[in-house]
Amino acid sequence: MEELDEIIGRIAALQSEGDAYFDEGLFPAQRTNALIGYKRPDTTVFFTAIIVFTLRKIKYLLSPQSQVLVNQIVEKATKNYPKFQNKDGLKTCNFWKTKPSQHFPNGHLFRHFDHFRIPDDVDDTAMIYLTTSPTEEELFWLKEKLSQHANLSQHTVRNARPEYHQLRAYSTWFGKNMYIEFDACVLSNLLYCIYEYQLPLNQHDYDSLVYIRSIIETDRYITEPFRCAHQYPRTVLIIYHVARLISTFHITDLEIIRDKIINDARQLLQQPQHPLDEILLKTSLLRLGDKGKDVRHLTFDSRKLKAEGRKLTADCQQPKADSRKLKADSFYFFIAGLLTAYENPVLYHLAKSPLFQMRWECEAHCWTLVAEYLALLQED
Repeated sequence: MEELDEIIGRIAALQSEGDAYFDEGLFPAQRTNALIGYKRPDTTVFFTAIIVFTLRKIKYLLSPQSQVLVNQIVEKATKNYPKFQNKDGLKTCNFWKTKPSQHFPNGHLFRHFDHFRIPDDVDDTAMIYLTTSPTEEELFWLKEKLSQHANLSQHTVRNARPEYHQLRAYSTWFGKNMYIEFDACVLSNLLYCIYEYQLPLNQHDYDSLVYIRSIIETDRYITEPFRCAHQYPRTVLIIYHVARLISTFHITDLEIIRDKIINDARQLLQQPQHPLDEILLKTSLLRLGDKGKDVRHLTFDSRKLKAEGRKLTADCQQPKADSRKLKADSFYFFIAGLLTAYENPVLYHLAKSPLFQMRWECEAHCWTLVAEYLALLQED
């Protein structure tokens, strides 16, 4: 418990007190592309919202002093949400500030062009709804809004396998002219919101479940994770999000893949993993009821995790791997593919390359993942 208290304290210390880049209450993040030497402070609500979501969900497992600290973190963080609300006052949310639009903040080029301004998205909207107290009217309004932007409502998905083109699943994006995109992790977060608030299910919900189940049953989430989740294009991340959904709610349509996710996660743990990926996999297994000794034991000592500036560094020896320092910039939780929107096969193929991707880093979120794992270990 002492170690967990220390980590919650570290997360609180990383929350901005207000500076040129990050308003008070936001958690600092950076967008990077190491291949071209690109790194910018990124004023996004995304990491702040998912940190709040995670801390609130594990709060009951924390010490009284850490619970107080979490309450303070949440209060300061959520005050920022209105800055990211739809520019016209609708109850959807954006990755970046909207009034005025501050897309690609603190950059030198993209922020000057409207072409790079993104519409509101389902992911941030779901997380902000999950970390506030929306009214019944707002929830039903959101459900209708989602239906208006789902596949086949206005446009048809192109950058998914042909067998998925007729699924009326939800898209990642709002926006009248925005392309349709299926992302298994985004859908998991959205469905979590829908089940959390016990909203009535429709064809869009059922088809979204079909998509998630299919990419796992067919192993596509292992062989082509980018195509299954453009924003979270790694198998480990898909496991983490889907496991969180199916372990929280009894969803008949997804129970069939529970054992496969457990087996696939265990297979991945037989391979060298970044410490944070190991944590994600073992957190997922704990959630799914697999609490064996190996799941409850990390191959590195979490006390050796040290913050160096805004880096999270773990000194550890991976099994079957060379002794080395593994840093947070080799771990990424979320990306943006600069060419993902293009339906041209050549451009879409290039979109998979790290050269054409922005990756987001957030030290506070890395520590939140560590705290989540340690808290779940105590649940027994």
